[in-house]
Amino acid sequence: MAQWDRLRQLPAVYRQQLHELYDRDALPMDVRHYLSVWIEKQEWQRAARDHDFAVVLLQVLLENLDIQHSRFVQEESFLLQHNIRRYKQNFQRYLEEPCALASTILWFLEKEKEILQSADLAEQVQFLQVEQEAMETSSQQDLERKMAGLRNEVQCMEHTMICLEEQQDEFDFKYQTHKMEAVVDEALKKNQVKNLQLLVNRLNDCRKSTLLDLNKLLDRTEDLIDILVKKELVEWQRRQQKACIGAPDDVCLDQLEKWFTCVAVCLFQVREFLSKLEELIGKVSYDNDPVKSQKPALQKRADNLLRDLLKSSFVVETQPSMPQGKGPLVLRTNVQFSVKTRLLVKFPELNHSMKVSVSMERYRRFNVLGTKTKALNMAESQSGGMVADFRHLTLKEQKSGGGSKGASDIPLTVTEELHVIFFDTVFELKGLSVQLQASSLPVVIISNSSQQQSAWASVLWFNMLSQDTKDVMFFANSPAATWPQFGEMLSWQFLSATKRGLNDDQLEMIAHRLFGKHLNYDTCKVAWSKFCKENTPDTFWAWFDGILVMVKTYLEDLWRDGLIMGFVSKGKEKSLLKKKQRGTFLLRFSESVIGGITFSWVDTTATGEPDVKTVQPFTKVDLTQIPFHEIIRNFQILEAENIPENPLLYLYPNTPKDEAFGKYYSDRSGGKSTKCFCRYFLLVTYVILNTLEAKSPMSSDMVQGEGLESLNDLCGEAAGESWLSLLSHPAKNPFQTNRSPFITELCGEDAVWIVEVMRQLPNC
Repeated sequence: MAQWDRLRQLPAVYRQQLHELYDRDALPMDVRHYLSVWIEKQEWQRAARDHDFAVVLLQVLLENLDIQHSRFVQEESFLLQHNIRRYKQNFQRYLEEPCALASTILWFLEKEKEILQSADLAEQVQFLQVEQEAMETSSQQDLERKMAGLRNEVQCMEHTMICLEEQQDEFDFKYQTHKMEAVVDEALKKNQVKNLQLLVNRLNDCRKSTLLDLNKLLDRTEDLIDILVKKELVEWQRRQQKACIGAPDDVCLDQLEKWFTCVAVCLFQVREFLSKLEELIGKVSYDNDPVKSQKPALQKRADNLLRDLLKSSFVVETQPSMPQGKGPLVLRTNVQFSVKTRLLVKFPELNHSMKVSVSMERYRRFNVLGTKTKALNMAESQSGGMVADFRHLTLKEQKSGGGSKGASDIPLTVTEELHVIFFDTVFELKGLSVQLQASSLPVVIISNSSQQQSAWASVLWFNMLSQDTKDVMFFANSPAATWPQFGEMLSWQFLSATKRGLNDDQLEMIAHRLFGKHLNYDTCKVAWSKFCKENTPDTFWAWFDGILVMVKTYLEDLWRDGLIMGFVSKGKEKSLLKKKQRGTFLLRFSESVIGGITFSWVDTTATGEPDVKTVQPFTKVDLTQIPFHEIIRNFQILEAENIPENPLLYLYPNTPKDEAFGKYYSDRSGGKSTKCFCRYFLLVTYVILNTLEAKSPMSSDMVQGEGLESLNDLCGEAAGESWLSLLSHPAKNPFQTNRSPFITELCGEDAVWIVEVMRQLPNC
């Protein structure tokens, strides 16, 4: 199939590239279309070198245009007649330079082949079902097309500048020859002057056309810079904000770097074109020379566009973070942190030549210490980008002076104060010098690890709600978060920590805890004070973060495999279990004990009614000593005739316990010591707590220090401690004392058995 026919059948995205290629008069698309068969059969490469052969092809081209014109006359196609006649007149200017026309046509044919190759490659990729690492959105595809159009425009301008210089050299040669020749014949002299005037007029038209094309090229560049700076870069910065607080967003800069570099390279080429024009008018100029009048404005516009692009291209690629921190953007005084900057215009000749320096706001009270100056280099980036990676910076609080908190006197807590770190450098290349500055997202600076939790809450809140990355007074009047924003942020915390986020049911339980019962929570809002300031120290965030830390530390595998229902209220828990067979259980987080997890199961009463039972929540004190899956494996209660039995049979909704948890068991039979310890601990805990529940209106989801009157009578000051901590220390074990009467009074006929079990416990 002919090349032109293949091009016409390409998908729309490649046909658009074809339209952009022929968006000029060097080779009109009409001529390419109507003479396609003839054009593709000619040896344009030979003609570009062979003047005589090029003359022959030019004459045949003009004859073919005459034939087409005659055809359109017969068809009464008035517009096409006009166009063909105009195209023929334009081609006649190549009569003295036929090789230039051959080079032009050859260039267009090569560009067509590149488009076809791109389309063929895409088709092969699709055929082989090769999955791309990142699927391009339609807007990215559109931007890629525009970038390709810009590159084509610059290449065409290169060709135009060559033709302009050749045209000027031709005029200059003939003009200098005319001056040196002493022509006596007035008619001949007049004819030579006339020809020179024609050449000047042609040169003037070509200069005007070149300046017009340069203006169009800068228009296209300005549009692309607007897209890159005001859309693509802003969207990346927002993705980076969300990624800092756990969102699974892509923050790779390689594609942005490719686009920024492409536009910067094109603008530097425009500056070279303008320098070439300056050189040309230094050799040949005349009255009303358009280059003299228009070039300064073009130069200023090109330089301003390049400066704007460069200033936006210096960014913080990796935000400040401590190695052992809870997340980025929380820094502690006198503790090292790292941060990485990147220049998105990549010029290898600038490798190691641009120095980046670090500083804080002048009115803040911290100094940056460590290696505060580094060179942008291509060795510290996996993709070969221009980066400065600061790995050993620290902050030191000023002893005196600089104590002001800024322009506002609004009181803020330490963990609500926001600070910005600045990075400065100078871009110098090809006579252009531009001061560049990048700034970090606001950081929270603490002096004690006890402030870490509250500081991270501030980071979460700011980056969830604010896109003004320099608003250091954000918490002076913090906005509320909508439930969709807030719920998504909470899910990100689990997703980033455990690779499993929160599902709709879990989020609904949290919403119910915050707002009460609603059919739809989308219009509900959470205030900053409700998130992190009310009920201090037991704020909502302290409760949620306590669960997150517990899951990450002790229960990550169980959570990631979906075995923990987690966020489910006691009411919902009972309604779910009562519909299930006896022995069905589920795992949920405590609503009242920070960092606590418990389990409930359904049993049946003597009358056959479902009865949901719950154990006291387990905390890190318990889970540090016994893995939670071993607790579930070995849990037992006393049934008829004091026979221990594990009531946990099916993980909700109906998965056999050993099938759900078997892969976590340390061994199939269970170690004697672990099994014995778990059994006695859990058995006695359950018996005591359920006996107390029968004697006192105490919640099964117990809060330490609440509803423990009977337990206090039994255990004295030790009642507030974890049962596991108590029972594993003989000196504290209440059953190793002479308090048997209290146990008998409390537990009835089971007392003797329990006392004997607990006396043996330390020797298990």
